[in-house]
Amino acid sequence: MALLTIGGVALSDFEVPSQVSFGGEQRLAIHKLIGGTRIIDAMGRDDSALSWCGVFSGSYAGDRARLLDAMRVAGNPLSLSWDEFCYTVIINRLSMEFRNPWWIPYDIACTVVMDQAQGLSEYVPDLSGAILADLTSASLYFNVSNAIAATSVSDAFTQGNTDYTAATEALAGTAQSINATIEASQVDLSSTNLTTLVSSAGTLAQLCAARGYVKRSINNLSGAGT
Repeated sequence: MALLTIGGVALSDFEVPSQVSFGGEQRLAIHKLIGGTRIIDAMGRDDSALSWCGVFSGSYAGDRARLLDAMRVAGNPLSLSWDEFCYTVIINRLSMEFRNPWWIPYDIACTVVMDQAQGLSEYVPDLSGAILADLTSASLYFNVSNAIAATSVSDAFTQGNTDYTAATEALAGTAQSINATIEASQVDLSSTNLTTLVSSAGTLAQLCAARGYVKRSINNLSGAGT
């Protein structure tokens, strides 16, 4: 399976699940009328919990297990991403079995707060407003001033001109900078101090949230003029 990160922590080896369960329901209000006629009102998405299982293994199995459990206890929104999927979630269930210091199976379920990879273009006709809103949110966690400046130009949403190219490059460069910062920040996750681990996980969660907003901006800009 593709690399999976939660709270900025990249799962590795046996921690990586072979599959992730996702999906959900459409909330429906069903009105049954005389004669068998039904009037059905769609009330919106109702996402199921995102769930998977794996095994913490090796000499740092206990530390990794405690780190994930600390995220559960804190109850803070976390970034969860794999492949093209990116969500903001809260861990609502985490079950672990200590079999020995280097082998700790776990099972986890996360409640979806927001689907970060869901493009806004189908809901918000004003792409410039959607992208600016996402970049403003990202700016809370990372410096995205170059991307904001490049996408604020009026012709940035017309494919084929230099302003569009500059905006695309600015967004791509910002995403690369965030990825590089995430990679560098993961060094702190080797600490044996639980407080440091939780703090580092929080920082990485913010970086991953910024990456989600920037990634959605890239997706929306790529659809401009199509």
